[in-house]
Amino acid sequence: MSDVERPAAETTASPPLRLIVILAVCTGIGPFAMQIFLPALPSIQAHYAVSPVTAQLAFSLSGIAMAVATLFYGPVADRYGRRPTILAGLVLYLLGSALCTIAPTITWLIFGRIVQAAGGVAGMVLSRAIIRDLFDREQAASAISYVTMAMVVAPMIAPALGGILIDTFEWRSVFVVAGLVGIIVLVAVWIELGETGRPARGAGGLAGMFGGFRVLATDAQFLAYATQGAFSMSVFFTFLAAAPYVMVTVLGMPPTRYGLMFVLVSGSFMTGNFISARFGRRLGVDRMILVGSVGTVVGTSLSLLLLVALPWSPWSLFAPMMITALAQGAAMPSGQAAVVSVRPDMAGSASGLAGFGQMTVASTMAQIVGSIQTGTPYPVALGMLASALGMLAAAVIACRR
Repeated sequence: MSDVERPAAETTASPPLRLIVILAVCTGIGPFAMQIFLPALPSIQAHYAVSPVTAQLAFSLSGIAMAVATLFYGPVADRYGRRPTILAGLVLYLLGSALCTIAPTITWLIFGRIVQAAGGVAGMVLSRAIIRDLFDREQAASAISYVTMAMVVAPMIAPALGGILIDTFEWRSVFVVAGLVGIIVLVAVWIELGETGRPARGAGGLAGMFGGFRVLATDAQFLAYATQGAFSMSVFFTFLAAAPYVMVTVLGMPPTRYGLMFVLVSGSFMTGNFISARFGRRLGVDRMILVGSVGTVVGTSLSLLLLVALPWSPWSLFAPMMITALAQGAAMPSGQAAVVSVRPDMAGSASGLAGFGQMTVASTMAQIVGSIQTGTPYPVALGMLASALGMLAAAVIACRR
């Protein structure tokens, strides 16, 4: 039996490297496409001669598309299997990349980003379900930490790569590269990833597929963990939506500078993942969630304090964000493991419903903050702090139950 196929029962053994690599590339394709695209936003706005609010829709609406897509991937994967669902998502991702590359208008570009994002989120949703298929709650948190840590490598280099591509060629090149990477991932998944789920084909129609949502939506423990994850994602999305504007327009930095400095943020997030993988099982899922939530509040509070007290600089934004990313990297794997462990028999649906809430809240906050371009970095700092406080409040409620 392949080491990426489902064993007879859950295990507490260390996750195999082959599984980690496969799930990392599946999970990383969506964030990679988003990160390589973000430095191009100012160029896209100028190319199509549209307002900042319109250009921002290429980011925020793609986030909504990811949210809606997560609702379908979980139940479909529970019914038909993890492997065919991931493959279908990757094909959709490639179609969206092609549309973005040839988009003649901003409308077509936004539509292409919606399709690309809806396809790319498949791996993000189903990697959590696959890990929960194979491991118990505490070991699942450790395995998710390794997957997240490995897949951060792609988003880490994506902004820098995007900035270099834009400065060297032009903004459409970022979508060409995103499509080429998608082809490689599709081939790797087709060859290497086996089925880990037990498809429940007996449930009838859409009612059977989505019936688990009703059960989960009335579970207070699930809702608390999902809300914590939603505000956690909102912190990150708020930064992604507004940081390029602050760096390029407010501070006058080139896109390459943003991409290179974002490597530091990704490195901090990866360090947090490493901490979670090494110590998360010893400390426990709930404690890791609480510690990470407190650290996120500390980091976002420091950002606002530095911006108010000192002259604006890239470090006023990025140095506190490194602390925030470290805390989130430590908390996020445990939060993901917790949300799919409330009802392990509905892991796919739980991952999808939680992902829907995360992407909806995060994308809404990103659109609000990204559209408030006051010529200052204060909107991004305030938006991140508000999201961090919501994250901590939800964490306290979830872990006290």
